[in-house]
Amino acid sequence: MSPAPPSRPRRLPLGLRRAPVAWERQRPTWREARPALIAEALERALARPAGNWYVVGASRGLRPGRPLARTVAGREIVLWRNGEGRPVAGPGSCPHLGAPLGDGAVRCGTLVCRWHGLALDGGPFAGWEPYPAHDDGVLLWVRLDKAGADPPTGRPPVPERPAVAGALTAVYTGVGRCEPDDVVANRLDPWHGAWFHPHSFADLTVVGVPGPDGDGDAFTVDVSFRVTGRLVVPVRAVFTAPGPRTVVMRIVRGEGEGSVVETHATPLGPDVLGRPRTAVVEAVVATSGRPGFTAVRHAAPLLRPLVRAAAARLWRDDLAYAERRWTLRSSGRLPG
Repeated sequence: MSPAPPSRPRRLPLGLRRAPVAWERQRPTWREARPALIAEALERALARPAGNWYVVGASRGLRPGRPLARTVAGREIVLWRNGEGRPVAGPGSCPHLGAPLGDGAVRCGTLVCRWHGLALDGGPFAGWEPYPAHDDGVLLWVRLDKAGADPPTGRPPVPERPAVAGALTAVYTGVGRCEPDDVVANRLDPWHGAWFHPHSFADLTVVGVPGPDGDGDAFTVDVSFRVTGRLVVPVRAVFTAPGPRTVVMRIVRGEGEGSVVETHATPLGPDVLGRPRTAVVEAVVATSGRPGFTAVRHAAPLLRPLVRAAAARLWRDDLAYAERRWTLRSSGRLPG
């Protein structure tokens, strides 16, 4: 099924939903949510190369003058901005005596270790080798060639998205006890939306699935986002997995047409009990053809916390889903 052509926004994006159906009286979706279909979509996603690039977090999280410490794929890394504002990344341990470079200070684009003053300008020094880093305007990426198995690429596989200058952007980060596969599998199961998130979604119908006779390699969904009471915003959304750790939802019809939600799953490393930990970094890049959207963008500092709070509410549910899936999978008890 090909996406509908762009349509002129209605005067009001809201719809008045009919009397709500009781949660337990919704149309069951378990027959459609076939484990084999989801597993095949996941397998195709895992086979796509990512050039060994991993999402670290929000671009706004890396401020000039401050280093940022993270753990990615079991590796301690540090990032900072050089004198030109570009991100620099490398091992998070000082090559002198192993001090945490994330506790250092940035002076004129140079990272200075707090233990003995060793300074790093982003180039190789005393065995310390930088990692390729990239800022796409919304997210920060780092390339770890020893963690990934792909041929390295010069730039990360940033999904197609609206121009950042004309969009409202917000980034949510959460952490779960699972692997990236479990997060991606969750996103490739759109049928659970109205059942598992009744506070956010209503009238969800999957109208296209991947396969030779289906919608290419995408899941297409008609769904209403709940606003309050019986007020909803109906849209058509398409889910694709362009890489092994990324799922993109794109609105192709309705309010916010062209907007995207990118879900990136970044492996962190095991916890103290040896269980895997994964960061979910979800970027919302919202756009609209309505004249009033300019005012929305100007109010972005006030709206970003609300967008992150909405994402956090969904991911409290979905991380529990992903963690449960990992527990069953790791013990050989996952059905299907």
